[in-house]
Amino acid sequence: MTMEEEPRAALERLILESGEDFAGLSKLVGRNPAYIQQFIKRGTPKKLPETERGILARYFGVDEALLGKSLGAEVTSGIRLIPKLAVGASAGAGAIHDGEALAGKIGFDEKWLRRMGLDPAKLSLIRVDGESMSPTLNHGDDIMVDNRAAAQAVRDGIHVIRLDDMLMVKRLAQGPRGRLSVLSDNPNYPDWPDVDGATVTVIGRVVWVGRRL
Repeated sequence: MTMEEEPRAALERLILESGEDFAGLSKLVGRNPAYIQQFIKRGTPKKLPETERGILARYFGVDEALLGKSLGAEVTSGIRLIPKLAVGASAGAGAIHDGEALAGKIGFDEKWLRRMGLDPAKLSLIRVDGESMSPTLNHGDDIMVDNRAAAQAVRDGIHVIRLDDMLMVKRLAQGPRGRLSVLSDNPNYPDWPDVDGATVTVIGRVVWVGRRL
């Protein structure tokens, strides 16, 4: 095994070394008999889902990273390491989203995250730039973003959004006929009270804020 070994190649090697078969392992993870063979030979799915990957890693006694675990949340002695992205969400006039390079990771108690109704694998941290959401969010705050909101119906609350190619953090309020109000908590900054919801891309919902006193 090498660090460069691809997840499909690694899984196929483990199967050959153990004498297992594709159909038996597919049954182990609760899938149809051809599931593992299709993953290895056809690249479908592109990567193993978290549940199936965890079952296989425990079965073969290997680290999940060998089977394709991403650079997202990791667990260490009950602590989940949530990735902090090297990008700021503007709480001012708006900031260009230049990418999502990893700036580091911050540990949170996994039980606390789950009590909050959060999926640690779907969380990320970014920095607030600007003061338009003050006093709720201040410049330099770290905010935790629940990325599941990107695939859900928009709820009222504070979100990280992309609007006109700008990444920003704003309060969203639903209006009639698919319209949205994009609001600043700081009265010295403008609101957009009637925006076509189709022009707003929700990145995630803000669920936690941390700041230096």
